[in-house]
This record gives sequence, structure tokens and C-alpha cells, in this order.
Amino acid sequence: MTTRLNFPVVLRVQGWLQFIEAAFMLMPAAVSWYYDDMTSLLAFVVSSVITAAAGLLMTMGLKPGNHAVMRRREGLLLTAIIWVFFSLFGMLPFLISGTLTTVTDAFFETMSGFTTTGASVVTDIEALPRGILFWRAIMQWIGGLGIILFTLAVIPMLNQKGGIAMFNAEVTGITHERLRPRVSQTAKDLWLIYIILTAVMAVLLTRSLGWYDAVFHAMTTMATGGFSTRNAGLHYWNDYWVYGVVTAFMFVGGINFSIIYSVVRGRFSRLRGNDTFKYYVAMMLIVSAVIFVNMTAEGYASSTLDRVVFSLFDTVSAMSSTGLATVDYETRGEFIAMLLLVVIFFGGMAGSTSGGAKIDRLIVLLKNTANEFYRVLHPNTVTAVRVNGRVLSHTLVAKVIAFLAIYVMVMLVVALILTLFEVPIVDSIYTSLAMISNYGLGYGSTAAVDGFATLPCAVKWLLATEMLIGRLELFTVLVLFTPAFWRRD
Repeated sequence: MTTRLNFPVVLRVQGWLQFIEAAFMLMPAAVSWYYDDMTSLLAFVVSSVITAAAGLLMTMGLKPGNHAVMRRREGLLLTAIIWVFFSLFGMLPFLISGTLTTVTDAFFETMSGFTTTGASVVTDIEALPRGILFWRAIMQWIGGLGIILFTLAVIPMLNQKGGIAMFNAEVTGITHERLRPRVSQTAKDLWLIYIILTAVMAVLLTRSLGWYDAVFHAMTTMATGGFSTRNAGLHYWNDYWVYGVVTAFMFVGGINFSIIYSVVRGRFSRLRGNDTFKYYVAMMLIVSAVIFVNMTAEGYASSTLDRVVFSLFDTVSAMSSTGLATVDYETRGEFIAMLLLVVIFFGGMAGSTSGGAKIDRLIVLLKNTANEFYRVLHPNTVTAVRVNGRVLSHTLVAKVIAFLAIYVMVMLVVALILTLFEVPIVDSIYTSLAMISNYGLGYGSTAAVDGFATLPCAVKWLLATEMLIGRLELFTVLVLFTPAFWRRD
């Protein structure tokens, strides 16, 4: 018996999720009311009603039939379209309030928020109403740990093949270790940790930033998103305490959340014996030290303490794909910018809120490459790639190598298209890598105050698509463009 994709069940679940997004819109509405901003309040109320109405239409108007089962293919399709639907409805407050005047700009800003990329078409952040700013923070916070992960936490019925497929498609990594037998319970555990970390960070920042800015930056930092309430970012406050707290939580944001969960449960061996964590820390320290030496040699910053703080902050920001920066390295020489570009490519650990290809895959690549060199001299030797004491199957290693190859190809294709729109070659490559790695900062022509705002509409849609491809780690999105996905089983 052949079966086809069950579109009604996919759209019906999407309808339930629209109710969740509509509820989240009431949070910035409350902020707008608190600051007596009636224009933004109305925009969020209207947007929430429209979003909820669309959810009601999809939920009540569609009948999934007798086979209302969320299988693997439905799970993959839903995972991809959720981010698109959330962005389409999430852009409504920008348009209705008049903050952004075109659908292209509003969609780009919203997709950048939900994917925690942090690229923005807004040229004057400080001119935005508090409610609109807070919505930008909420988008990044939801997208940080994942829309799907939140969905699995609140809709237990998805605890089946489709739900597991959604979990694996959104939670980044080369392998997945479930914390509990039920994926919905795993999602709840991870979100609880995420909420607690965000709250702790907000408390630590309140003394220096005030409650609003503290909550905002706690949400965007834990999501490793990088949106700020100031045009100058954290440099506006130029406070060592703020730099220290943000650096620490960016670092945490780049760690696999299942490991954080294990540490919270008292299982410190998971952290001590994890190869990926050791690589993560080692790379962070080595790159920070190199940047510090370069800063000292070139006379960056005014003191040794500044160089220590800035080099560590910028390295962790790049590794976690947060996209906050202290020094404009582009105007001070290109060595550090190039070094950080390499760090951005690999990002943090799989299962974290960071972007990039992930250090886990770097380890597999390095160990497999070493094995291949050894096999050149000893062709009859049987070698294996071990990570965290486990032997990875040849199939999994091949998948990692394929992922890295496709990652580079997508980056280069997008960069090539950017050059068609007269974006300089270096700027195109850097910008494309930043978007697929969900890093957010541009370079050269795209690093200017209005860099992304001045790009052609076609380029903005292309980059928004690349953000989504990077956030869902290629296969979840790209598989939708293969004929095999749409054929009957």
C-alpha cells in the first residue's frame, strides 16, 4: 500500500502552533502598554488576533482523515514550514506599526530573529518602540532552543515517529541522545534549563543595565542571537561586569544542552569525558590568545585588561555565533577578521543554541583525515573514528563529510549569486558564511550601518532562505527540493 504526504495533519498542527505564536505576541503588547505606546500595543493585538484566527482556520477547517499520524516525512515538512509560517505572521507587528514598510524587510528581520542570525535591516535600533524591540528579543529567544522543541514540550501527542523526526531535524548534531524515553519530556527538561539560565543572566545584568535591557540581552544572549537595544551594542555601556557576564553565558550557549542537563543532575563525568567540549574550550583559548597577541602587537585597545576582555569576548561571540563585537577589526587589519571567520564556520557544539557547522563535525573531519593519511602508508589497516570513546559508523562519518561539503557548496553558490548583484567578492563570501552560520554580522558593504537595508529585495529573500537552511542544518530544508520526498511511499 502506498501513502502520500498527509498535508491536512501538517497544517492542523501548524494551526495549533499559530495559537502559541499569537500568545507570545501578547508579551510585547504588555510591554507596549507599560510604556504607554498605544500604536505598538494596537499592532501586537491586531497581529495576535490575525495569527490566532489563521490558527483557528487551519485547526478547525482541516480534517486530517483516518490516518492522522505524524510520520517522518510529515515531521520533516512541518519542521521546515513552521519557521516560514512563524516568520510570515511574526512580521505583522513590524508592518502594522509602520516600523518596517515592506514585506521583504519585515520578513528578513523576522527570519533573522527566529533563526537567531541577528542580521538587521533596521538602521537606528534606538528609535524603535520598546514593544517592537522586545518582540525582536522574544523571536530570538524562541528560535534559540527551537520552535519545534517548544512545540514538543507543549503538545505531547507528537511524541511519536513524526515528533522524533522533528526533534532530530531541529536539534543540531551528528547524533542525538535523548534524556528521557519520551521526546516531549526531553523537550520540557531542556526548556526548563533554558528558562532558568535566562532568568539567572537577567538578574546578574540588572544592576548595570536596568531590568528592561537586562531581560532583553539575557534572552538574546542565551539564544546566541545578538540583537541589542543599542546601536553600539554592549559597547554602549562599556562595563567590564556586563562583558564578563555576557561572555560567560555566550560560552554556555555554545555547549550541548544535554551536557548542561547532565551537569545540573550532578553527572559531571559527561562534561569531563566529552571530546567535543575539550575541543571547544581549547579552540576558544587558543584563538583568544592569538587575538590578544595581535592586539598587543598592533596597539589595539588602551590597556592589557581591555585586550584580555575584548579578545575573549569576541572569540566566544564568534564561536557561539552570537554576533556581538567590541572592536571593528575590519578597519584595524584583516588578520583577526579572517581568524574569526574560520571560527564562525565551525561554531559551537552540536545540541547548543549556536550556529555554524559545529565542532563535532570538525573533530570527525580531523580524525577521519588522520586515518586516511595513515591508510596511505598502511592500506590494509582497518581504522575507525572515535568520538567520546565511541566508534562512529562509516555511514555516519560519510554523512558528516557530505554535510561539510554541501555546507561549503551552499555558501559558495549564495556568494556567487551575491556577486551578480555587485556585492564585492570578499564581502559576498563573508556575508554568505555569516548567514548560513547564523552569525549575523556583515563585512565591507554589508557591515555598514545600512548594509543589509540597502541590499536588493532578491538578495534579502536569498539570505533569509540561507539563514533557514543554516538553522535547520541543510538536510531538513534541502530534502524538500528532492523529487523522492514528494513521491508516494
